[in-house]
Amino acid sequence: MKPRLVLDTNVWLDWLVFEDPGIVPIRNAAGTGRVEIYIDAVCEEELARVLARGFAKRPVLDARAQKACIAQCRRIAKRIDTAAPAPRGMLPACRDPDDQKFLEAALAAGAQFLITKDRELLEVGRKKALRRALPFRILTPAEFRRV
Repeated sequence: MKPRLVLDTNVWLDWLVFEDPGIVPIRNAAGTGRVEIYIDAVCEEELARVLARGFAKRPVLDARAQKACIAQCRRIAKRIDTAAPAPRGMLPACRDPDDQKFLEAALAAGAQFLITKDRELLEVGRKKALRRALPFRILTPAEFRRV
């Protein structure tokens, strides 16, 4: 069985917009079919919103470039349905409620890994008591490369 991944918005941006070399191992693994990447509607909507608002170090993407990024994301990732939130207590609560959707997507996808650069999500993955309760690991792109 291929490892299943969920990527947070910043990792998607590094892949689709910034062409961060740290994402190359994940991109190569997906391109050769060694991993499967999943996304749900809520996470994709956040990605679209972030693409539309622009970035500190790069001008705002025009509508065509935004659509191209979303189309590429849809070609790469398999869509999952997370219409029903995870049962209470099944996942730890994130201090930042905006991060909860990534835990829920990883759970719904049956993912082995949630790939993120978000400090609070990484903290959840590093706390022993919380880590044991999760059915997936929370890693940075660099940490995933060493798995």
